[in-house]
Amino acid sequence: MTSTTRIENASRRNFLHSAAGLTLALYLPGAATAASTAAAATPSFEPNAFLRIAPDGTVTVMSKHLEMGQGTYTGLATIVAEELDAAWSQVRVEGAPADAKRYNNVLWGPVQGTGGSTAMANSWEQLRQAGASARAMLVAAAAQQWQVPAADITVSDGVVMHAPSQRKATFGQLAQAAAQQPVPEKVALKDPKDFKLVGKRAPRKDTAAKIRGQARFTQDVHLPGMLTAVVAHPPRFGGKVKSFDAKAARAVKGVVDVVAIPSGVAVLAKDTWSAKKGRDALRIDWDDSGAFKLGTDEIFARYHELAKSPGTVARKVGDADAAFAAPARVLRASYDFPYLAHAAMEPMNCVVHLKKDGCEIWNGEQFQTIDQAKVAALLGMKPEQVTLNMLYAGGSFGRRASKDSDYVLEAASIAKAIGGKAPVKLVWLREDDMKAGYYRPAFHHALEAALDAQGRLVGWRHRLVGQSILANTPFAAMVQNGVDRVSVEGAANLPYAIPNQLVDLHSPQDIGVPVLWWRSVGSTHTAYSTETFIDEVAAAAGQDPVAFRLALLEHHPRHAAVLKLAADKAGWGTPLAKGANGDRRARGVAVHESFSTYVAQVAEVTVKADGSVVVDRIVCAVDCGIAINPDNVRSQVEGCVGFALSAALQGAITLKEGVVEQSNFHDYAPIRINQMPKVDVHIVASAEKPTGVGEPGVPPVAPAVANAIAAATGKYVRSLPFNADALKA
Repeated sequence: MTSTTRIENASRRNFLHSAAGLTLALYLPGAATAASTAAAATPSFEPNAFLRIAPDGTVTVMSKHLEMGQGTYTGLATIVAEELDAAWSQVRVEGAPADAKRYNNVLWGPVQGTGGSTAMANSWEQLRQAGASARAMLVAAAAQQWQVPAADITVSDGVVMHAPSQRKATFGQLAQAAAQQPVPEKVALKDPKDFKLVGKRAPRKDTAAKIRGQARFTQDVHLPGMLTAVVAHPPRFGGKVKSFDAKAARAVKGVVDVVAIPSGVAVLAKDTWSAKKGRDALRIDWDDSGAFKLGTDEIFARYHELAKSPGTVARKVGDADAAFAAPARVLRASYDFPYLAHAAMEPMNCVVHLKKDGCEIWNGEQFQTIDQAKVAALLGMKPEQVTLNMLYAGGSFGRRASKDSDYVLEAASIAKAIGGKAPVKLVWLREDDMKAGYYRPAFHHALEAALDAQGRLVGWRHRLVGQSILANTPFAAMVQNGVDRVSVEGAANLPYAIPNQLVDLHSPQDIGVPVLWWRSVGSTHTAYSTETFIDEVAAAAGQDPVAFRLALLEHHPRHAAVLKLAADKAGWGTPLAKGANGDRRARGVAVHESFSTYVAQVAEVTVKADGSVVVDRIVCAVDCGIAINPDNVRSQVEGCVGFALSAALQGAITLKEGVVEQSNFHDYAPIRINQMPKVDVHIVASAEKPTGVGEPGVPPVAPAVANAIAAATGKYVRSLPFNADALKA
């Protein structure tokens, strides 16, 4: 996810309390017989929590979170294995079934799902308890069998030992007896100084399967008699099918059926290519009477006009108006941020098998509870009749956490339209994903800063205009007093000690472009506007950008610590090697907190004579609490840098008369490997609880680069993506 957002503190406390009574289920069949295997497959043997141990000693961790490349399976397995004292080689991971009663995200309440960089944060205590409880039950079983005190037993690498009698047993040998032990009400957790796996290097649990082609993605699902479907979507958002002629489509070899569904017209065939050819042959008359028809320029013209009047107050500190009444100096800046596509490597897809008594779904499932409920409502079933199988996903960046369950409902609608006569695999092609998907909202920001005669920042006004992600969704309760929290995150909680602040927001409801969380959500635009503007203020005050920030971060030591670390590791204040042929080189800095993780980045940039930008190096400092898998933290931050640079340098979804102009990677291009800078990641040693790393590395990238460009050229970049023409001297 990408990401939803943080739940209200009160709700968090309630559901943490409800999840506190952890129940541990150990699957411990006595022998590897057909009978025991069959018994284990019955409902009564389904896991009730996060762990099972097989007779062969295999430890299976049940992951309630989707593995979409961010290392979730590895991180969750590490937590369990650490407290269990299992050998890393004996641990495997399996996706948990959809069941919010057992597998809810405790930071969200009674909802199972992955997003907002919450996987480690909401699982840390829960999975430590699960591992420690299982260990205690294994020890109790051994103590009972050997008639020795449990306190004299030790556990290491999956082996339970009693040194005085030199007896030992593997987890598998003790599994059946351990299953008979009561689940302890309270267990002691390890002191972090005794960690053997947490904070250490451990191979990822999904790497080998992916290298060998054994990892199961949605495209790998093949059911008997299954049909593949592609959908013709309206060219404009809000358009409908007026009529269609499927004669030519049905004539395409391999095409089996053509059906109308709420989102368009679906062509079903024996394979994807035949379905696409059939869709190409469709003749559709679209009804655009209720469609959205504005273009990008018209949208921003409206946003600029809205920004001239006060919005709904999101934060008010002191008296901003008074601070601007007679300042020594006022700085103003406005910024435009485009729509952005998620453009994950694996476009949307979903397999649905509709039966008389239920529905089974296979996909890279990110929002189990919401998808389950919406599919059940569509099919007239109870949620528990909808089974969701969580497979690997080839990226998401928030797209698979659809607040509307759009592509999952689309697949279910097709299965329903054909009366369940065959399983259906819905496949979105790249063009579908680019033109008919959901986007990071476009935003306009207007900022003002007031400085006194001593150059001190005494006033700050920040106005944002853009679509609400949360309004009219299952998350609408998080729109508080008219303010969508994800629109203003990073702006309404600015860490700088400015005595007078006003942040307000306009959320127009009549812009019909579908919007969704995009990797690091609101911070994707708020970090840019605030961190580039603070650089301008520092320059106006005649101060070094790092020193200026540090002076304003007295009450935010974790912000300050990552800022100092990044600056130190980047050699801030030392000269860079001169560029060749008139190229200009400089450093820029940015610091930002998102999802309770603190990240500072220093960018080294070369601006060519033609105005093109080369990002040479990014130095990152990260404080994510305890780093469960440091290698994974580094790789995620490195991935964040590439993802953020793609958007900053060349990413934009534009509309003309309501039609998306981009269609594939030729006109919505991620950066290539030769554009990737050297990335140095430094992790702050911490004893704080783990926080997320899948998203927080994104927000500081673009402002750090923009500030380096400004340092090199004196030009401040007000509109993204960076435009070479605007940077020419």
